[in-house]
This record gives sequence, structure tokens and C-alpha cells, in this order.
Amino acid sequence: MTRSIALAVDLGASGGRVVAGSFDGRLLELEEIHRFENGPVSLGGRLIWDLPRLWQEVVEGLRLAGSRYGTSVSSVGVDTWGVDFAFLGADDELLGNPGCYRDPRTRGMLAKAERTVPRAEIFAATGLQFMEINSLYQLLAMQESRSTVLAAADRLLMIPDLFHWLLSGTRSNERTNATTSQCFDPQANDWAFDMLERFGLPRRVFGPIVEPGTSLGGLRPELAAETGLTAAKVIVPGTHDTASAVAAVPAVDPPSARPDWCYVSLGTWALVGAELDRPHVTPACLARNFTNEGGVGGTTRLLKNVCGLWLVQQCRAAWQRAGKGWTWEQLTALAAEAPPLVTVVDPNHPSLVAPADMPEAIRALAKASGEPVPESTAAIVRTALESMAAAVRRTLTELDELLGRRVGRIHVVGGGVKNRLLCQMIADACDRPVVAGPVEATAIGNLLVQLTARDGHEVDLRAVRTIVRDSFELATYEPRDAARWNARLK
Repeated sequence: MTRSIALAVDLGASGGRVVAGSFDGRLLELEEIHRFENGPVSLGGRLIWDLPRLWQEVVEGLRLAGSRYGTSVSSVGVDTWGVDFAFLGADDELLGNPGCYRDPRTRGMLAKAERTVPRAEIFAATGLQFMEINSLYQLLAMQESRSTVLAAADRLLMIPDLFHWLLSGTRSNERTNATTSQCFDPQANDWAFDMLERFGLPRRVFGPIVEPGTSLGGLRPELAAETGLTAAKVIVPGTHDTASAVAAVPAVDPPSARPDWCYVSLGTWALVGAELDRPHVTPACLARNFTNEGGVGGTTRLLKNVCGLWLVQQCRAAWQRAGKGWTWEQLTALAAEAPPLVTVVDPNHPSLVAPADMPEAIRALAKASGEPVPESTAAIVRTALESMAAAVRRTLTELDELLGRRVGRIHVVGGGVKNRLLCQMIADACDRPVVAGPVEATAIGNLLVQLTARDGHEVDLRAVRTIVRDSFELATYEPRDAARWNARLK
């Protein structure tokens, strides 16, 4: 049977890649074409994303794919992290490099925003979790500083929208990433214009919303010629990486108001939530600071952000600077030999957001919290992993309360699936079976939206998930040490 080939450009905060998906109508096969590093850059006193370099890397990946597959490639789509954005001017010129959500410009903006529009009213308009990194507070920080970029802006593009514009020349605002901004009304399925006007933010910059599966047309002619991808269309996936990852969760049950499964999309962040058939904008949701983000197929992702492997990533970076080149496998093996549940800290604590020395920051937080201070490398990594599992447990308990039922099983997807120790910790901490996989959930969800979208934008999630179950191996972790976790965390 003729195989269809699509390309996923999957950009994360610490790295990116271009992945080819080959589909024969039943099974999907992946091939990583190009991988590259990413990270914020300090420039002129601000943290920004190095867009020119990232674009060069993306083009290199497309060029390599073109040399391998040529006109067999039918489409390209981009997913990235949420909340960050850039602006185009009225003449379609890019107005500077996009800022990074870890830039300190948003500090204090949440409290200032609530003096203009009360917290409950912001939540009623957007249904989103309150975090100072959200696009709304970045925009308000620009407004407060009288940003000339904001004054000149004609269109806001979230990061994947920006790359789709670079690819196709077409401006678009895809729904799943727009919902991460705290500028979007999930119940109206459009920008929260009434709230935005109360903040004095310019209505003109917020464009029409498009759904996953929408075709933006072909590549820019010069890009098609450079890469050899002359037959490829740009098809918008779930452009928020978690939306694509959740689309690839191998669940059987369809979206509902009270699902019996939840997901943990596990990477730099751990996104803990449930897939619903409608937004859940309630006082209880506000009180627990959960978020309603858009999902593929018109679904809602009711979730909360928990710090994921960021702690271990930053510890490893600190040790590398000190000349200790630990691999991920070595660090996990060390943690497995360390005594369990000695030190548990809050991985979401502000002191761990961007410290200069993560191991020292973990030690300081443990001391301040009255916990035993981890000294060895093994103890620090064990602390980081167990603290993450404990945070997933707390979040899942809150999710149960919001849904009015105890969720029966946890689907863990993403790069964290490769850490078998952490998957077992989550099963034990939450006292529920964990179904782990696929590892490449984000790229898989991206590719399958491109390959299966009907009529240009309608996506059949049931069909997508059948392909995932048929194509990729999964692992199940049963709880085996829940009593110890219950005793430690009661």
C-alpha cells in the first residue's frame, strides 16, 4: 500500500527535532531526521528565544527530509510550548525575537492585573490556571513598560503560529496554543475580547482562530525550492505540544465530563489532567488553580502544570559545569540505590524556577522546609524524582475532587516514560496503575492529526488512538509500595 509521509517539527524549551511519520493506513512508523538544542538567550537584559538559529535548524531538518523523501512528503506541522509569542507589523515584518516565559518582566504582574480585573472575573473569562508566565501578564508587562513593539504590533502569533507563518506566509492563531495565553475564552471558543479591552490591550492583534487539521497551503516558494518539499502542505496540528501529546494517549474511552483515565505528559513540565468533552469553568476549578486548555477534536484539557524533569535537567547542567558529566541513565541508577522517601520538597516552589545552582537550591529548600538536607548526588536526584511524584499525587487528588470520581488509571506519555524509576514512583505515590507510552507522544499526535484530518480540519480522536495502540509498545506499572508513600505523605 502507498505510504503517506508527514513531517512534525516538535520544538521544546530545551530542544527541537524534525520527525518523519510514515503511515500505511494502519501503522505509523517514525524516523528522527534532525535534532538540535534550544534554550533561552540573555540579550540586552532580557531572556529571549534565538529565533534565527531555531529557524535555521528547522530548515536544515526540512532539507534533510527533502533529500530523503522529496515529493513523497505530503505535509508539515509545528508544535511548541505555550504562552510565548511574537508580533508582526502591518507590513508583515517580524517585530523582534520572542521573549521567554522565564524572563523576570512578569514578576508582580499577576497581582497588578487583579487590581484592574478581579481574579474571579479573569478566571470566568478564560478558565485558565494563574501563572505569572502566562501571555496575559507578558502583554501587561509590555504595556506597563510602554513597549514600542506592542504599539507597532498588528498581529500576535504564538510560537507555533510564528513558525507556520515562516513556513507558509499565512498568519494563523491555532486554538490549542491560544488557550494557554489566558487571553482566550474556552466557552465562547474565541479570544476573551471583553476582558482584554478592560486591560486596554489592543484588539487588533488577536486574529481569527483555526482548528487542528487546518491547511495553510503550500510552503513559501523559495523554501519549497530550497528543501525539495515541493508537494508539502502546511497542516496545523494541535500546536501546543501537550495537546498533540494528549491526542496520542492510547486511551479507549472517549472524552466525557467524568473520565476514568487521566494523563501525565512528562517532560520539562509534568502536565497532569483529564480530557473532557466541555470546559470546566467552576469556582472549585478556580480554587484549585486548574486550567481549561484546548485539545484536539474540540476537547478540553482540564489540567494543572507541575514541575517535571526540570529539576533533574538543571542539576545535571550544574554538575556538567563542575566537570561531572553524568548521563541520564547514570543519574537514575544512582537515585534507584538511594534510600526512599527521605526528603520531599515542593518542586513548584519559586526558588526552583530558575536558580543559578539547582542542587544548592534543592538543599536550601529542604533545609527551609524542615526536611533532611540531601547531600550526595544520588540523594539529590532521588529527592527531585520523588518530589515530582508527590506533586503528581497531590494534583491527581485535586483532579478527582473536580471530576467527582476517583480516576482509575494514569497514562504517562512523553520523554519521561524512559525513566522507569519515575513511572514506578508515580504508580506507587498515586496508588493506581500507570500505562506508560508512547515516548514520542507529541510528535505522534502532531503527525496523526496531519495524516488523518478530514475535510481539512476534522480530527477523529478514536481513529488516532487506535493507530497509536497498534503502532507502539506500552508498559504497565502496578502500584507495589503505596503503603510507604501513604505513610510518608499523609
